[in-house]
Parts: sequence; structure tokens; C-alpha cells
Amino acid sequence: MTPVSSIRNLGPAMDAACAKAGIHSAEDLRALGTDEAYRRLLQSGVRPHFIGYYVLEMGLQGRPWNDCKGDEKKALRKRFDILKATAFDTHRSDFERKLNEIGIIEIR
Repeated sequence: MTPVSSIRNLGPAMDAACAKAGIHSAEDLRALGTDEAYRRLLQSGVRPHFIGYYVLEMGLQGRPWNDCKGDEKKALRKRFDILKATAFDTHRSDFERKLNEIGIIEIR
């Protein structure tokens, strides 16, 4: 098993956060992909932060963390906002979170 921190842009803090979320290797992280891995991180208690999300995406693509710009960054922001609303939405009921997931109610 290869440590999560072997992936570009990721360090020891991400090793620890991923382990808490049940992601124990770089191979596990790659197999999950950015969105599912970040969802698990949020559900394990990691506070949502857009930079952390796109650093993870860039790392999984083998790109420098600051390579994300323009329309690509805007698209990632939309994905992040949906993840944050659905995986870290503590002020809504389960039913409201599901409605939000499919776009029935607005993202707060």
C-alpha cells in the first residue's frame, strides 16, 4: 500500500484525514476519485474548504495544485458546493438533504 501523501500536493495531514475517513492508501483514493473521497472526508468530520477539494482533484490528475483556473475552477466550485450541501449539510433533515441532492431545493 502506498501512502496517500505519495500523491502530488498531498501531505501528512491528508494521510491522517483520509485514514479517519477509511481511505488507507493512494490506491484507495485513486479508486474512489475526488468526489467520493471528499464526501467521505466531509462525513468523517473534515470541515469543507474549496482549496482542499481542488488540491485533491489536481493531485489525482498529477497536476500542480495551483494549475486550476478559469472555467475548470468554476466547474469544480459547482461540484464542491453540491458535495458540501449534501455531505456536510447539518441543518437539514435527511429528507431535505436528499431533495437538495437532486436539485429540488436550493443549496444554502
